[in-house]
Amino acid sequence: MDDRKGKIGKLSAKNRLLTTLLIALLALSGITAATVAWFSIADRGMVYSMELDITSGPSLRIDVNPHAEFEDYLPTLSFYEIADRVLIDEGYDMKVTPLKPVTTSDCEVFRLRSGAVEPKSSGAYWEFTLHFMGSADQIVHLTMNDSKDGNDGTLVYSSKERLPESMRISFTADGKTVIYDPGAGDFATVDGEIKTFGIERTDDAVYNDNSILFPLVGYVDKPVTVRVWMEGTDPACTDELRGVDFAIRLRFEGTDENGNRLIKG
Repeated sequence: MDDRKGKIGKLSAKNRLLTTLLIALLALSGITAATVAWFSIADRGMVYSMELDITSGPSLRIDVNPHAEFEDYLPTLSFYEIADRVLIDEGYDMKVTPLKPVTTSDCEVFRLRSGAVEPKSSGAYWEFTLHFMGSADQIVHLTMNDSKDGNDGTLVYSSKERLPESMRISFTADGKTVIYDPGAGDFATVDGEIKTFGIERTDDAVYNDNSILFPLVGYVDKPVTVRVWMEGTDPACTDELRGVDFAIRLRFEGTDENGNRLIKG
């Protein structure tokens, strides 16, 4: 009887050990699953930028500097014009500085996977100011629809299909921030003071509340802080994206309060 009790005791201890190991393995797998989105941060793992082009509708103009007159603003901005301004303001060259996966809860403080704060001067994410002026009171939207010249609607694209899903672009004006998520369809969610939205290309160029960025008063300059980053916690942000190039087009359109596009001021 004592031998039997001894065997049962040994089996129980063995079972407890196996259970403990199983729990530890499950916990480890949970940690791995939670962090698998972050791809390896090394020189070969960073994403290099290739292009950033910005266009505006007929009632809108933009620039990297403020002006007194509507005619002094531009209908389009190139990556190089923005990069030259960032080089002056922040001291790094967007043309050769790779993005790193980061994350943020407020679009102001950005952190690496380790939790360390990444300064904007590092170039791990982009931050720059665009100045907008309209020829009439209007509401500014982000749109995927092209102008009559074609192929200039908002688009994030890459040789890797999933890279756009990992990108985020935020716009901050009048103390309010909205985040564009290129990997989502036509939707909008609000978390605290920040709206996250997606847009879709449509045949009839519908402009709804989801795509609203900010209002403009006619002939009054409005500075808008733009931030572009790779969201490290997004499921698409994996090692598959290491060393991949990408390009971004942003197109802004002005509408009246009913979502009707303004053809001219």
